Amino acid sequence: MKVTFLGTGTSQGVPLIGCTCKVCTSPDKKDNRLRSSVMIEDKNTNIVIDTGPDFRQQMLREKVKKLDAVIFTHEHKDHIAGLDEVRAFNFINGIVMPVYATERVQQALKMEFAYIFADLDYPGIPKIDLKTITDNSFTVGDLKIQPINVLHYKLPVKAFRVGNFSYITDANFISPEEKEKIKGSEVVVINALRRNEHISHFTFNEAIDLANELKAKKTYFTHISHQLGLHSEVSLELPDHIELGYDGLQIEVSVRA
Repeated sequence: MKVTFLGTGTSQGVPLIGCTCKVCTSPDKKDNRLRSSVMIEDKNTNIVIDTGPDFRQQMLREKVKKLDAVIFTHEHKDHIAGLDEVRAFNFINGIVMPVYATERVQQALKMEFAYIFADLDYPGIPKIDLKTITDNSFTVGDLKIQPINVLHYKLPVKAFRVGNFSYITDANFISPEEKEKIKGSEVVVINALRRNEHISHFTFNEAIDLANELKAKKTYFTHISHQLGLHSEVSLELPDHIELGYDGLQIEVSVRA
């Protein structure tokens, strides 16, 4: 199973509009971060978790020709804004796109993209098949997906475990019961926004502590802001089993949990 980090940035991306800090002006491509998303693919199945504002750019960059489903963690704009672009896959794959989301997120999608779900079948709009995520595992093609409940301040967000890979974005609390669903993962991805305390995201040190608690073979950080620092400098602070993610990073993870 191959995992591609489509984006590893926070809601505004990096660089920020108008910012002249050393991170936003860095020549290192690893300091350029689109909005957070991952693509998971095995031999027969290809899924994307979250379609942020940069979804089109991410699909073009990775030369994606086939997509079997979209899965949403939550309804914030930096995670859903690119949904309209799935219409390309309606055409090239000849499918109505399965979109997995909780009932609350589905209601938000219907508000944000009212034209997609309107009774008027307007030519050229995306064709979407909404499927409801609960706490139960579900399958997309060959991939079994286990939802994990986390909190983004007071907002419930879904993290996901796919085989030996667990993906946690936009969170700052995970209950002991939900952590058990993550433990044993070969690779874990955790949001690590910045060094200073934040109301709804794990900080750099909190993410390190969580990585050490979960004991995955490898942990990658994502949803990174320019406030964290330069990729090259922050990387030197991390132990061998933890790395900063970066846009375009690809890793191999075993499918079987």
